[in-house]
Amino acid sequence: MKTPLLIAAIFFTGLTFAQEKKSDTLKTKKIEEVVLTKQVFKKQSDRFVYDVAASPVTKGNTTFDLLKQTPLLSTTDDKTLKITGKNNALIFINGRKSNMDAESLAQFLKNTPAENIQKIEVITVPGSEFQVEASDGIINIVLKKKMSDGLNGNMRMSNSQNKYNSSSASFSANYRKDKFGISANLYGGENIEAQHYVLRNGNASSSNESTGNIDDPNQYIGGYLNFDYQLTDKSNLALSWNSNAGRSYDSTVNLFNTIKSLDSKTQSYITNYTNSRNNEDARSYNNSVNLNYELKTDSLGSKLNLNAAYLTYKRLQYTDNKTFFADALGNDVGFGQTIIQTLPQKINNFSATVDYIQKFKNDFTVSIGGNFNKTKTDNDTKNDTFVEGEAPEFAPNHFIYDENIYGAYLTLEKKFSDKFSGKAGTRYEITNSLGTSDNAAPEYRKIERNYNNVLPYLSLNYALNDKNNISYAFSSRMRRPSFWELNPVRNILTEDNYTQNNPFVKASSTYSHELTYMFKNSYFLILSHSLFKDKITQVPLQRDILKDRRDADGNVVFDPVTNLPVQDSYKQLRYIRTNFGDKQEMSAMLGMQKTFFNNYLTTNFNIGLQRNVNDGSLSIDPTSGDVFPLYENKISSTSILIQTNNTIRLDKKKTWFLGVNYFFVDKQQIELGMLKNLMSLDVSIKKNWNDWTFALNLTDVLRTNIVEIEDYQANGNYNYVKNDQFRRGGTFSITYNFGNQKVKKVRDIEGASDAIKSRTR
Repeated sequence: MKTPLLIAAIFFTGLTFAQEKKSDTLKTKKIEEVVLTKQVFKKQSDRFVYDVAASPVTKGNTTFDLLKQTPLLSTTDDKTLKITGKNNALIFINGRKSNMDAESLAQFLKNTPAENIQKIEVITVPGSEFQVEASDGIINIVLKKKMSDGLNGNMRMSNSQNKYNSSSASFSANYRKDKFGISANLYGGENIEAQHYVLRNGNASSSNESTGNIDDPNQYIGGYLNFDYQLTDKSNLALSWNSNAGRSYDSTVNLFNTIKSLDSKTQSYITNYTNSRNNEDARSYNNSVNLNYELKTDSLGSKLNLNAAYLTYKRLQYTDNKTFFADALGNDVGFGQTIIQTLPQKINNFSATVDYIQKFKNDFTVSIGGNFNKTKTDNDTKNDTFVEGEAPEFAPNHFIYDENIYGAYLTLEKKFSDKFSGKAGTRYEITNSLGTSDNAAPEYRKIERNYNNVLPYLSLNYALNDKNNISYAFSSRMRRPSFWELNPVRNILTEDNYTQNNPFVKASSTYSHELTYMFKNSYFLILSHSLFKDKITQVPLQRDILKDRRDADGNVVFDPVTNLPVQDSYKQLRYIRTNFGDKQEMSAMLGMQKTFFNNYLTTNFNIGLQRNVNDGSLSIDPTSGDVFPLYENKISSTSILIQTNNTIRLDKKKTWFLGVNYFFVDKQQIELGMLKNLMSLDVSIKKNWNDWTFALNLTDVLRTNIVEIEDYQANGNYNYVKNDQFRRGGTFSITYNFGNQKVKKVRDIEGASDAIKSRTR
């Protein structure tokens, strides 16, 4: 049961660190000088580069584990990665955006060993050449390039235990023979995502409280197959196929609801109890194929890159949402209603990109290119309601969304001296879209949007001397709504509590500034500011509605005097996906990394301040026109953020390692209200033995990483959410590397449909 109640609600800023090594003897100092020239962590004109090839942290870990310990990156939910000052992080591999939806990407990263990674690039303010949304940053994983023919690979198995047990396995292989290369990956697993909810909302006259569990069993399998052939010394042809499938059968929601309403005659509260029991079966399929041609046009690195891609995504979802009348102990005493939903989503996309980079001898680079995306989504939903003693209600809606995007960019990059470099560019985009619904109200049956955007970009980098570096970047971006956000369906939690997607959501704009100071490639300060216009988020709208009172058998209760049905006031809560005003986010992050005791202890400590300034209000449901009491969020907050990662080498042979990690996020105001503080203590121990690695990771040891959000409105309405995802648990994994470790990697290609992929569910 994928519950999107909190998906866009929680903002967590990642913290930063760098690396500096010391030694004692003169001979060692000379060696260390060479290492410092390489610069383990450095700031380039438009990105931070973290060289992890020599780090013992990589061996036996997954790519996701390694990213969590990378400067500027962090996670609070062990599913998604954040970059400091950004809402989202897009994953690239060798400059190619990952061809997966969010759920599949998390599984892929957790099932891919980290030994093959050379370095990680964190691009906090992407340039005009990147097709990214809004304030998204980029995490580019650069794989090692090995030079000889042969076969190599790795296998990994893991088992995890939190509330339920889960397991996963992966297999990767690379083969190179002369001009031909092939790489393949296969991964799979199963788990049960468990959540416990406490939901309260209402005011002095009526209120709802829902408590209970959501269990979502998942089985998944996925992988990729890449072919790379060197046509000539200057040209390559590559074909890549990426596929993943997931199944979630018998997902359940079990909530006990307490509904209170004030009787206007007696001025006393009437309490009713219900049980919400929802079952869901869902499965998804994601396939994409990309054809790439690359031509090197000179010895300086100039090249032409052409891509054509086709993407198909399908999600089939069936839900059975039942409401039962209950007593105060939670026992069923009668049947209320059933809502049966069929919620399919189909996405087909064709994309093409062309990029040309011209390099000149005077350290001047010109990049020019364009892209075309054609997408069609088909959502033929059905919503059937059955109430005892009443005629069934059928509400089908066939929503089709067509979108064409045309884009072009120009980027100029110049290294003026050994100390000063700059990069400037602009992207021009045209978007034409049409959404149609065959069973909506007349004013909602056709939604057409045509708009264009000019998106400038600028970055400057200046090295004051060998130890001090300062840089500045500005970027303007837009964020188009994800396809699932546009599909006008309801995701029902209880009879009166649901989320609502919105076909009227329009693209939002983001303007970002970032100033970075770095000292000795080990200490740095980042100051950032982002302005969001028409921010896309969820807004909780609640109102009182009148419903017929029913007895324990489900029969309507009549007033003996008027002979009319007795009606009680109930609180209805809708989480509406919409554009919700403007928002500003400002942060100051200070980071440091040090090694102690002859490199036996590596400690990262980071501290920062973040300020959120919200300015949004909404009183009308844009999907129906229903009027609600005003929901307003014009509250600002300032928060402290702390993170420390510690790796302790336990023996001289560098085979035993202990990890102790901790983060703290102070309470802060987000769109849904005040998010209370979050913290987590994680501990791990790892043993490297020849080509084998054994690891045990314990997460959220103190069981403090639990989400709580509360909001109080001036009109008396309140809303409270507590979400426990049982993050305390342990994972044991075994990794084995085999074959010739010098095999040259297959060339990874940036797919033409990659920008579209991030907008699927």
